[in-house]
Amino acid sequence: MPSRRTVLAAAEVAAWWVPLAALWLVLVSTVDLLEAAVGAGASVVVALVARGARRAVTGR
Repeated sequence: MPSRRTVLAAAEVAAWWVPLAALWLVLVSTVDLLEAAVGAGASVVVALVARGARRAVTGR
């Protein structure tokens, strides 16, 4: 069973990922499977960076 900390971290990354992936889909001109996969991958990387930046600022 995952710890509470792990679940909260996953929820935070998901909370960043959803709007970032949606923004990617809005900004691309055509929705192709490869473009959707690249957008999802780029969004998860940026979501992880955003979580790290927030942790660095807040110290938690």
